[in-house]
Amino acid sequence: MSQRENPLLIDGPAGPLEALHLIQPDACGAALICHPHPLYGGSMQNKVVATLQRVARDHGLSTLRFNFRGVGHSAGSHDQGRGEIDDAEAAARWLMDKHPGVPLTIMGFSFGSCVAACLAGRLESEGLELGALFMVAPPVERFPLDGRLPENCRMTVIQPEDDEVITPARVYQWSQALQRPHELLKVAECGHFFHGRLTELKDLVQSRL
Repeated sequence: MSQRENPLLIDGPAGPLEALHLIQPDACGAALICHPHPLYGGSMQNKVVATLQRVARDHGLSTLRFNFRGVGHSAGSHDQGRGEIDDAEAAARWLMDKHPGVPLTIMGFSFGSCVAACLAGRLESEGLELGALFMVAPPVERFPLDGRLPENCRMTVIQPEDDEVITPARVYQWSQALQRPHELLKVAECGHFFHGRLTELKDLVQSRL
């Protein structure tokens, strides 16, 4: 079985979206992975995104990672998170069309984790039953999520304790205030980009897929 991702373009709301798709012949599910902030160098090639893709792949899921509008060969320009949720929805619907009948897991890192969460809430409100949502280092202090989260799918938040990009305490406060069940995992002595800690991240996600 090939573990190679295939490059392709997906029709998005602002034009084509550059993506990488991995097909598992007997997939037990599908995973969509959203990348960090486009204006700060975020892309689907980010090493945390690549780690999330590999752990989903190794668990037997077909995967899709993609570039938001204005990144790489994706058309359009940055839209402060609004259009990026639409981009993620287009990618998710493409993935579900290619892999019907299996649960969809949505993952995201940093900016992409909040996009992933909003997408999960949108799809769930339309009656779709999701497999799981993984939010890695979510910038909740800058990305409004009130009323936009899914209510029913399994939800895991992974937060580095030494995050230098977002404020860990704000993530902990947000998590504590959430009314819906979820799991918050704190990664000690770890910065935002998981330098030297990607194996630990992989293990945390693997055991919860």
